[in-house]
Amino acid sequence: MIRILVADDSFSWLNFHKNNLEELFLELDINDYKIDTAISGEEGYNIAVENKDTPYDLIISDLQMEDNYSPKYAGEWFIEQIKSLNSYYNTKIIICSGCGRIKQIAETLNTDYIPKYLAVTNINDYKELVKENLGI
Repeated sequence: MIRILVADDSFSWLNFHKNNLEELFLELDINDYKIDTAISGEEGYNIAVENKDTPYDLIISDLQMEDNYSPKYAGEWFIEQIKSLNSYYNTKIIICSGCGRIKQIAETLNTDYIPKYLAVTNINDYKELVKENLGI
């Protein structure tokens, strides 16, 4: 089973990810998957910890969510916490954000990234990035 966690504070972006992931799996004839969502970095972390015995294969996270982790973005904090959990060592992470520093932050955190404007305007790049990270 492919397990994905999406963290974003925007319901429209959560729906964007969920709909496009479901469409991708339909195109690839993959039926055995689960997509969970979180509305904040903190909720994403809590969900990840609750599922540490069966860790997610892929996490897609926004950067700019709740303000609790200033001067870092909540997404930065969330990703740092995930990377500190041994059970998530093999989990791939994609940052999908409108943040102007997305590339620099992704490189610092050693994750993949796609700016939100690109995810929307070129859905094929988005899907290819997901496939690459899932190894499918």
